[in-house]
Amino acid sequence: MNSTLALYQQMGNEVFSKAVTQVAPYFSTITPDFTALRPGFAEVRFANRREVHNHIGTVHAIALCNAAELAAGTMTTVSIAEGREWIPVGMNVQYLAKAKTDMRVVADGSGVDWSHAGNVEVPVDAFDTEGRRVFTATITMNLR
Repeated sequence: MNSTLALYQQMGNEVFSKAVTQVAPYFSTITPDFTALRPGFAEVRFANRREVHNHIGTVHAIALCNAAELAAGTMTTVSIAEGREWIPVGMNVQYLAKAKTDMRVVADGSGVDWSHAGNVEVPVDAFDTEGRRVFTATITMNLR
């Protein structure tokens, strides 16, 4: 089993979420909460609070990008073989609606071939509390 996945299962959602922000401090800006992590899938939630707002009082686009990269990156880590590496090399984003509630961000890599080296496209979507998709991204991960 992947060591990151083993840590997630051992620590549980709350402790793992805090540990990730210690390893990569920028992610702490959204105060993420992992709710699922397994090969090919990750779900991260974060609260709609003033610290993640833009000038019009909705969730800032970069907060959504931050959560998308966290979900996709962590999911990539548990989807590739132990000892392999990855790095994000690009992100294409579409903002579909104003994000006015808490966010649920899902990286679904079930259709990704994790076995080869090179670039793969990882889809990520963000949903509001009513289930409306407010953001979508494709993150290009270079697998080594």
